[in-house]
Amino acid sequence: MRLKILLVDDHTIVREGLRALLENEPDMEVVAEAGTGRAAIQLAREHHPHVVVMDIAMPDMNGIDATRCIREAMGDVRVLALSVESDRRFVVEVLKAGASGYVLKDSAFAELAAAIRTIAANKPYLGPRITEIIIREYLQRIPSDDTLTCDMLTQREREVLQLIADGRSTKEIAFAFDISIKTVENQRHNIMQKLNLHSIAELTKYAVREGLTSLR
Repeated sequence: MRLKILLVDDHTIVREGLRALLENEPDMEVVAEAGTGRAAIQLAREHHPHVVVMDIAMPDMNGIDATRCIREAMGDVRVLALSVESDRRFVVEVLKAGASGYVLKDSAFAELAAAIRTIAANKPYLGPRITEIIIREYLQRIPSDDTLTCDMLTQREREVLQLIADGRSTKEIAFAFDISIKTVENQRHNIMQKLNLHSIAELTKYAVREGLTSLR
């Protein structure tokens, strides 16, 4: 089965060049071209392509809004953003709108062809530079109050928490660290206060979730 492709770009010469390249691929067929986002929506309804190769900056309706409309109306149609824009705002917004992949226009044609095949198989595709942008975006959005366990507890407290989650008794933990039972009880109390947990069961669940123990 040949992949039906809709090309969307406001530059005719770009569409013509892409059509010539894509139609040399034995498994691809360009079924239509559009120069605006609004025309893209109409042609997507008429031809129901497998993949829409979508520019972002276009007159009448931009590629982000067109992507959103196409994905809402035809959930099985995949959209691949193809743009000169590498600013994270464009990347993030078009992916949020429903695009399955993003390729920069200065990429080699082989990458574009690979991206089309990848998203047609219902898998996401992001080039190396776009992946870097997405990772930076994710890291910037981690809440500042989402403190990691390693920051909340001391090294000894983490070790005690792991042994508690592993089912070791207070006496066993005291013996393991050559400390008194009272010291272990104080450490367990401190751990519970820091984590706002109130039972051994909650401590165990927390330790599993944070990767301190696997309960094997």
